[in-house]
Amino acid sequence: QGELVESGGGSVQPGGSLRLSCAVSADTYTRNCIGWFRQAPGKEREGVAAIYTYGGGSPYYINSVKGRFTVSRDNATNTVYLQMSSLKPEDTAMYYCAALSRDYCHWPLVPGNFAFWGQGTQVTVSS
Repeated sequence: QGELVESGGGSVQPGGSLRLSCAVSADTYTRNCIGWFRQAPGKEREGVAAIYTYGGGSPYYINSVKGRFTVSRDNATNTVYLQMSSLKPEDTAMYYCAALSRDYCHWPLVPGNFAFWGQGTQVTVSS
């Protein structure tokens, strides 16, 4: 229970794209909110995007990534994705996915509310 594994980070130039994946254990994935967070050195962890894994509700995004990032899910593989485009240097951070304890998403995301966390994947945007 509560296993999340991120992948897909790396180094890209400004304007580039990356897709992060978050593989979630089945019991944690079902009817739950999965959030993406990031933390840059010296800064607090912030919620970037979130999606509920059941039904047709809309995902959530912070203003700074709207129009550039897209969160999606694959219920067949219990995987949540974060497609990041038009990346900027200020997007550089460690990115984490996290899960609530089977609840709807509440915005803004509060890291302390999330019970389960992945190990993180580094995203670096630099020329």
